[in-house]
Amino acid sequence: MILDRTRLTYVSAAVVGAGTVVVFFWWWWTKRQKDRPPSEWRKVGELSDLFVYPVKSLGVVRVNSMECTKLGLKSGWLRDRTLMVIDLNGHFVTARQWPKMVQVIPSISGSILTLSAPGMMSTSIDLSQLQGKGFRVAVWGQPVSACDCGEESARWLSRFLLQEDTGFRLVYYPLDYPTREIRTRGKIFSVTNDDTGAYPDSTSYCLINESSVTDLNSRLEDPVAPDQFRPNFVVKGASPYEEDTWGWIKIGDNIFKSVMPCTRCILTTVDFETGTKHPRAEPLKTLKSYRQIMDPDVRPLVGESPVMGIHLGLRSPNGTIRIGDPVYVGVPKEQPILISPP
Repeated sequence: MILDRTRLTYVSAAVVGAGTVVVFFWWWWTKRQKDRPPSEWRKVGELSDLFVYPVKSLGVVRVNSMECTKLGLKSGWLRDRTLMVIDLNGHFVTARQWPKMVQVIPSISGSILTLSAPGMMSTSIDLSQLQGKGFRVAVWGQPVSACDCGEESARWLSRFLLQEDTGFRLVYYPLDYPTREIRTRGKIFSVTNDDTGAYPDSTSYCLINESSVTDLNSRLEDPVAPDQFRPNFVVKGASPYEEDTWGWIKIGDNIFKSVMPCTRCILTTVDFETGTKHPRAEPLKTLKSYRQIMDPDVRPLVGESPVMGIHLGLRSPNGTIRIGDPVYVGVPKEQPILISPP
C-alpha cells in the first residue's frame, strides 16, 4: 500500500513536471515564432525621405544614407536624438513648451556640432572633446545617462529661448547602446529595452507613410508635410494607413519590427519655420476626429492622443539605409490595433 502511494506520488509529480515543461515550451515557441522575421515579403513602396534629429526637439537634418544601429540612425558623430536640452533641475525640455526650439538648426561636420538660429551668431561644440563626470537626467521621469556640453552652448540656448544668460543646458548621450527602461505605454506593445534609444520619447525609429499624410491633408485647410511628424523614415507607394497592419518591415537589407503605433501630441501643431503653434491646433485636432485608438486594453494608456505612423525596433545587424531603398512588409499581415475609422 505504501509502495503504491509512493509510485502515485512520483507519477503525479512527473505528470505535473511534464505539463510545466509543455506549457513553458509552448510559451517559448510561440514567443520565438512571434519574434522571428518572416520568410516571405511583399513590396509596398520605397524610402522617399530620411531624417535625423541630432538634438531632441531642435531642427532636422535631411540625409541620403545612414547606418542603422540599436541606438538609432548614425553617421560618424551625427546620431539621432543623442543630444538634448534640459532645465536646471535636469528635466528634459521640448518644443511642446518652447516651440521656438524648432528654429534652432543643428549641423555636424566631423565631431563639430554647430547650432544656428534667427538673430543669433552660430555656436559650435567639439563633441569629441567633451569631458567631465557623467550624471543622470530625466526623460519622462526615467533616469538617462548624460554629460554636459559646456557653458557656451548653455548660454547660447538660454539667450535664444529665454532671453536670459542661464536656465537651459545642452547634454550629450555618452554611450553607444540604449539603457532606458520601457515606458508604461510601451509595455503593452512589443517594445524591448533595446528599442528605447538615447533621448527619443519612445523608440529609436519612427516611420511615416506619405499616403496617410496625403489623406490627412484632404481634411485640412492648411496642408502639412510628412516631416511635420518628425519621422526618421518616410515611405511612398503604400495605401493610406496601411502601416497600421505592418508587423515586420524590411528597408533595403535592414529588418525592423513594428513595436507600437505612434501617438501624437501638441508638437505636431508647431510651425517649423516660425516656431509658433497653429491657432486651431491643427493637424492634431483633425487627427483626433478619426485616428484615435479604440482598443479597450490600450485606450487607458494613450487617452485621446491620435495615431499617425509607427514606432520601429531594429531586428537585424547594423546596416546602411538609403533613400530609394525598396520597402517590404512581412507576409502574412498581423492584426492591427483597433483605431477609429475614417
